[in-house]
Amino acid sequence: MEVKDAIKKRRAYRSLEPVEITKEIIKDFAECAQITASCFNNQPWRFIFVYDSKMLEKMHNVLTSGNEWAYKASMIIVVLGKQEDDCVIHDRIYYRFDIGMAVSAMILRATELDLVAHPIAGYSPRKTRELLGIPDDFDVITLIIVGKKSVEINPVLSEKQIQNEKKRPKRLSIDDFIYYNKFKEK
Repeated sequence: MEVKDAIKKRRAYRSLEPVEITKEIIKDFAECAQITASCFNNQPWRFIFVYDSKMLEKMHNVLTSGNEWAYKASMIIVVLGKQEDDCVIHDRIYYRFDIGMAVSAMILRATELDLVAHPIAGYSPRKTRELLGIPDDFDVITLIIVGKKSVEINPVLSEKQIQNEKKRPKRLSIDDFIYYNKFKEK
């Protein structure tokens, strides 16, 4: 699959079915993150790959209301980082950008493997930190819900989520977010 094909195919589906998660898949994702760009090659990303069924069940307690669909996850990737592990140049703080690039590489690899890798904001960083023993100096940046796309719509989804399963949500027009040569109010 070409990179652009993976970018176009990637979707944040919520209707999932189980898929076997192996150490080889985890290593594959980690290798994709490992070689992404980072400021001065600092590589500030840290990931916890939660795939044990008992631990996944415990992870349900960190999810906020509306994310019950994620109970079907075969794996949850916890994305961590610390500002001091990457460049801070004047007022430019890079670690979240660099970690985002690593996450994007893993998401595209998951797409290439015909998996769903759906980052979410609906979770408690405090509960995640407590459950997984994450030190306070690490930011819990996001959780990535991993599974196989199901053809059956998950019954816990809202009407809007069901519509988004059936058709990609409307994207901004390119003219709404790019500028030529200079910023100009739209």
